[in-house]
Amino acid sequence: MIRIRRLVVLPALLLTVFCILGGCSQLNGTRLEPLLGGDVDLAALGDEVAANLASQPVPPLMPNQPEQPILVTTLVNNDNLNDTSSFGRTFQNSIAAGFAKRAYSVKEIKLRRDLVVKKDEGEFMLTRNLQEMAGTQRAQAVVVGTYTLANRVLYLSVRLVSPHNQAIIGAYEDKIYLDENSLRLFGLKFKDNTDEDPIHPVMPPPPSALDKILY
Repeated sequence: MIRIRRLVVLPALLLTVFCILGGCSQLNGTRLEPLLGGDVDLAALGDEVAANLASQPVPPLMPNQPEQPILVTTLVNNDNLNDTSSFGRTFQNSIAAGFAKRAYSVKEIKLRRDLVVKKDEGEFMLTRNLQEMAGTQRAQAVVVGTYTLANRVLYLSVRLVSPHNQAIIGAYEDKIYLDENSLRLFGLKFKDNTDEDPIHPVMPPPPSALDKILY
């Protein structure tokens, strides 16, 4: 019984130490956020999304196929499919990097001359004909995604779509509590009771108890 308790307690202690040293964004939005919360790592999250999507299709996606690439488009606002943000463009790059790291051919569609790309906005695949895109790109799959922002909570939905029949062959859903840095990708920041607050500021988390102890 003592050995079992040690096996349970030790990982919990290690997780606590890790979170204290580096912060843990999974604890954002909980009572532990002031002590153990951390920044959202978009690079790591994009890698997780790519790994999750790549594991779902049946038959599986084919790596190392330059003639059958995967297209990763800009994530867009779920309330307006013609609208994106710095987050949408940044997270697009993170997902693309995740697929490329796993040896899948990923086309940099910003460089394609046969696509209409809106400057400073992105590639709004959700508003296009995927079958038409399949003919020009010969893609084996297209990554599309939307997000919905409610105060500091981001609801993320990313899908892997077959461009030939528009069937969803993979999906990833997540709920993320944004930190101060990731909020800036939407042009927002925590409310600080100054005249420089944005039009729609969001409420900050409670002051960090750990900072009070250390500083």
